[in-house]
Amino acid sequence: MKHIISVLVENKFGVLSRVSGLFSGRGFNIETISVGPTLDPTISQMTIVTTGDERILEQIIKQLNKLIDVIKVTDLAENEFVEREMCLIKVNAPTEHRAEALRIADIFRARVVDSSQKSYTFQVTGDEKKILAMIELLRPIGIKEIVRTGKVAMTRE
Repeated sequence: MKHIISVLVENKFGVLSRVSGLFSGRGFNIETISVGPTLDPTISQMTIVTTGDERILEQIIKQLNKLIDVIKVTDLAENEFVEREMCLIKVNAPTEHRAEALRIADIFRARVVDSSQKSYTFQVTGDEKKILAMIELLRPIGIKEIVRTGKVAMTRE
């Protein structure tokens, strides 16, 4: 089962290394991790997606709370939350497929962020299902490259 964990940490050298080391040292997998500063430049927000049962999740949360630079750990499944991911998708775009590629992008509200004679690069944001659906529709056209950010998430008010 997938879990999304929000972790507020002090924005210091080595914090990311210690968090990822905690996971690898105990045999836990990180599916995605996104890190960025908050309104307070001395604090960063980590969004970690991991898999495991409730026992593993409980263990992860306990271990994260033991790290000195960790301020707060939240299992987002305990609250309603909003999540998004960003993806860049570069597709083949020869003349015969250009219109079809643009129609698919329009359906998913994706933006063209780069264009050449032979390819388009689209930027799409949304939940994982939306991104996977767009990838599947573009696959027959010919995907050259995909880069994804991983999830970012926050609780709803």
